[in-house]
Amino acid sequence: MGILEKIAEIEKEISRTQKNKATEYHLGLLKAKLAKYRAQLLEPSKSAGAKGEGFDVMKSGDARVALIGFPSVGKSTFLSLMTSTASEAASYEFTTLTCIPGVIEYKGANIQLLDLPGIIEGAAQGKGRGRQVIAVARTADVVIMMLDATKGEVQRTLLEKELESVGIRLNRTKPNIYFKPKKGGGLSYNSTVPLTHCSEKLVQLILHEYKIFNAEVLFREDSTPDEFIDVIVGNRVYMPCLYVYNKVDQISIEEVDRLARRPHSVVISCGMKLNLDYLLERLWEYLALICIYTKKRGERPDFNDAIIMRRGASVEHVCHRIHRTLASQFKYALVWGTSTKYSPQRVGLTHIMEHEDVIQIVKK
Repeated sequence: MGILEKIAEIEKEISRTQKNKATEYHLGLLKAKLAKYRAQLLEPSKSAGAKGEGFDVMKSGDARVALIGFPSVGKSTFLSLMTSTASEAASYEFTTLTCIPGVIEYKGANIQLLDLPGIIEGAAQGKGRGRQVIAVARTADVVIMMLDATKGEVQRTLLEKELESVGIRLNRTKPNIYFKPKKGGGLSYNSTVPLTHCSEKLVQLILHEYKIFNAEVLFREDSTPDEFIDVIVGNRVYMPCLYVYNKVDQISIEEVDRLARRPHSVVISCGMKLNLDYLLERLWEYLALICIYTKKRGERPDFNDAIIMRRGASVEHVCHRIHRTLASQFKYALVWGTSTKYSPQRVGLTHIMEHEDVIQIVKK
């Protein structure tokens, strides 16, 4: 029996098993087996077959955004509208056959936008170059999921299922579980909160499935068995995702209103160029980027050339971005902006910068 058949059989078993207190161990074991087989499926085959063509795109700009969606939902039209790159768009499916990069210039930042070929059902198993598409999506900072507003919720659920099965977790944070395999001493199990989904016996069964008999496990939040399996496997990617409903000019205003009120969703129309500016605002928010301006002593700040950093960056990060030797010669910095109590404030290397702050660095 091949891996695909085993996966299908376990999925059938999970769907027909009733979820209650008596079956939770059985379900936990099945989920662990399922995660194990899916991991095997993603590993490249050992046999030396012909080398497939990947979509290797050089990472450039300040952030990377991947466009994922079914064929003919308007990904290429969106890329052509947002960037100066022209991606071929036509009214038949699979117009785009490889990865086409473009650059969005917004608030002084260069955001790389990748137009990926359409995903079809079963992409995680390698159908329609699905594996390469998903591999590129794993390297992005944010995923934009393009959906056809006229098709309802079907596309969203199918795409989420495909990405879930290859270890991409959308709009979720990493589970707060401490897990460390040891050489000996058995299983040390503890939790700082009351657990409703997991128990010591279930944790032990899941670990045995992965041939782990000695480990330290500490639950700092009430996590599900699936989240615990993610922690054991350790190769999961947690990334923000924007659900973009295109072609809203073809549906009723009530339906547009319903879709727009859903969490993490934006409604647009590439054909009529509706709501694209709001989408850019939301994208900037999800990328968590900030602009920092520099200033020389006795001169006005340079507002034309911003340094683009991630939210939560400190003065030290800014020094490294300007020049790698600057942090070692650093004496103090003067900062104007929202991160200070008064302007200018004299700060050290650990001071956290905020959007549109101005910094003047004084060397020793």
